[in-house]
Amino acid sequence: MVNPVYPAELPPFVELEGFEETLPFPVKRTPMDSGPVKQRREFTAAETPMQFTTDIMTTAQGVIFEAWYIETLKQGSLEWDWVHPRTQQAVTFRFTAGPKAMPLKGGRVQYRLALEIMP
Repeated sequence: MVNPVYPAELPPFVELEGFEETLPFPVKRTPMDSGPVKQRREFTAAETPMQFTTDIMTTAQGVIFEAWYIETLKQGSLEWDWVHPRTQQAVTFRFTAGPKAMPLKGGRVQYRLALEIMP
C-alpha cells in the first residue's frame, strides 16, 4: 500500500523557530547494584521524534489541512510521506499527537505538529 502524501496545495515549509528534532536513542539502560548504569543498544531501527510549526496558512489551506488529517490520515493514525524539513529528503512520518491549531489575524492559521520519522 502506498502512503498518502502531504497536500501539494499547502505551504511546503516549516517555521525554523521552535523546530525540534531528536535523533534516535535506541538504548536500554540497566541500573546496577553499584557503579554506573550499564547501557547497550536495544535495536537498530528507531523513530526520530520532531516538533515544529507549519508556515502560515490561509483559511482555505487550513480547511484542506484539517480534511487531510481527519479523512485521508484517519485522524492521524496513518503514516504519510513528505520532505524532511531540515534535510529535504523524502521520509515517512506519523503523528504522535493531534495538530494544535494556532489562529492568527485575518483568518490565517498555523499548526504545531508532533511527529516522528519512521526508520
